[in-house]
Amino acid sequence: MKTIRLLTILFVLGCIPNHIHAQFPLPPKVPIWDANTVTLQLHKLDENVYSVSPSTVEKETTKGIPQATSAGFIVGEKGVLLIETMLNKRLYDQLIALVRTVTDKPIVYAVNTSDHGDHCFGNYLLPKETIVIQNEFAKQNLVKNYDNIKQFMIMLFGAGRGIEESVYRPADIAIPLNQSIKIDLGKGLIVGFVNVGTAQSPADLFVFASTPSRKILWAGNPFIAESPAIPWLFDGYFLEPTRNLRKIYDMVGDTDIIIPGHGRITNKSGIKYTLDYVEALRKNVEAAVKKGLTLEQTKATLKMKDFDKGYEIFDWLHFNFNIPNAYNDIKGTNKPKS
Repeated sequence: MKTIRLLTILFVLGCIPNHIHAQFPLPPKVPIWDANTVTLQLHKLDENVYSVSPSTVEKETTKGIPQATSAGFIVGEKGVLLIETMLNKRLYDQLIALVRTVTDKPIVYAVNTSDHGDHCFGNYLLPKETIVIQNEFAKQNLVKNYDNIKQFMIMLFGAGRGIEESVYRPADIAIPLNQSIKIDLGKGLIVGFVNVGTAQSPADLFVFASTPSRKILWAGNPFIAESPAIPWLFDGYFLEPTRNLRKIYDMVGDTDIIIPGHGRITNKSGIKYTLDYVEALRKNVEAAVKKGLTLEQTKATLKMKDFDKGYEIFDWLHFNFNIPNAYNDIKGTNKPKS
């Protein structure tokens, strides 16, 4: 139990030492998805607003096959706001090539929704004039732990995927905890960046594009994909992510568009499965703690088959990370005060 707890916290801090890599519970298939084979495709969401996703998302998301990173861009009056810069040069180049099918305007802004490498390792390839936006924790963590994060990403996504070539580039704008900013790109396009705190990791940043006709959310890793995917609660905590997932969910309207971090384009009803899972997990673990069950007893009894609907890495996430983090967090709140 202590090893798993330590490893989940170390992952979020980006500081897993090499000597404990072998102890980390690896997923059933490594790499989880292969950055050397992913092909990106373009989706027009609204006038001047586009998402970019792996070509496999429509066929594979609902089959429970983990997908590569989703991205996007918005074309303003003076230039482009890019959402994510991808894991390696191969995917970054594909993303920029898709931008260039739409516009020749410069990349004025680039935002990373996480400090995980598949969202930000392409930053070093951006034009030097581009303004990079992250949440404050992401910036601090990347400057301290870039090489360790690279090693962890190589462990999950494989050597020889271009991860090794990435070099740190600092963010120009860092959004503090519980703060948000808005940028007016012109053409009726307002883009908001919201840091509500930990929803999957402390580095989460949500991107809302408001157009004259609708709102579009890049949800990043907290809402990783629709059913049967469950959240990747790696950060060592559970109750804060549960609250913040609800906050973001409540900001979205029924007709708004949502781009999950690793799945096909969806809507509010499509991300409710994530909320249903974490709320069911909370209730079940609270009951287990109340009964005095140990973590191992809780894991043995809490299968949650209603949510085990074919996600290929369900067992890896549910038993190695989500249950332990929920158990430790909930049990910690139930400790008697001295």
